[in-house]
Amino acid sequence: MKRSDQIVESVKRWVVVKDIQPGDRLPNEKALMELFECSKGTVREALKSLEVQGLIRLKTGPGGGAILAQVPYPLASQLLRNYLHFQHPTGPDIYRLRKLVEPELAFLAVGKLTTEDLQLMEELTESCARPPADIKERLQQRIAELDFHSILAERCPDPLLAFIGRFLNDLIKDLVIYQKVHLPEQVEFSRENLSYHRRLLAAYKAEDGEAVRELMHQHMLSAERFNQELQGQLTGSLLSREDN
Repeated sequence: MKRSDQIVESVKRWVVVKDIQPGDRLPNEKALMELFECSKGTVREALKSLEVQGLIRLKTGPGGGAILAQVPYPLASQLLRNYLHFQHPTGPDIYRLRKLVEPELAFLAVGKLTTEDLQLMEELTESCARPPADIKERLQQRIAELDFHSILAERCPDPLLAFIGRFLNDLIKDLVIYQKVHLPEQVEFSRENLSYHRRLLAAYKAEDGEAVRELMHQHMLSAERFNQELQGQLTGSLLSREDN
C-alpha cells in the first residue's frame, strides 16, 4: 500500500475512533507531515484522494485547509451503481433483496413521517391514478411510484436499511425502468401499485405499524411477480432481435 493510501486509511480510522463530525478540520499539512513522517507531496496526494472520495473539502486561503464532510448520498449511490453496472444485476436479483428490506424499512418509518411527507406521498400516488397518455408520462409514473418508497427510506431511522432502500430504488430506475419502459404496459401492475400505495398511506396516517409491514410485504411479492413477467418479456424481445 502506498504511503498516501496509508494516510487515507489512518484518517478514516481517526474519524471513527475520535467521533469526528462533518465540519471539523484535519490537522494542517505541516502537522500531517510530522505525524506521518512523510513529504508534502505525499500528504497532498492523500488529501486529494480523501476529497475525491467525498470525505473532505479542501478550502484555500486564510483559515483554509481540509474540512471533514459527510459523503453525499448521490455520490455513494453512483459509485456503487458504477461497480454493479458491470455485474449485470437483473430485476429479479434486485427484488430478491427488496422484498426482504422494504417491509422492515416501512415499519421503522411509522411515526417518522411529517405532514409534508404524507402529502407528497399522496400526490405521488394519485399522479399514477390516470392511464398514461404516452411513454413519457408512463416513465414519470414509474418514477413517482419509486419516489413514494424513497420518502420512506429517507425517514427510516436505521441508516443501513435507509441506504439500501434508496439504493435499490436507484437500481430499479437504472436497470429496470429504462430497460423495460418500451415493453407493453402492465395495466394490472399499475393498478396493484396504486392500490397498495393508497392502503399504505392510510396505514401510515393511522400509525398502524403491523398493517404497514404486512401491506409492504404483500406489495413486494406482487411487484416481484410482475417484474419476473417483465424480465421474461425482455428476454424474449432480445432473443427475437438476435434471430432477426
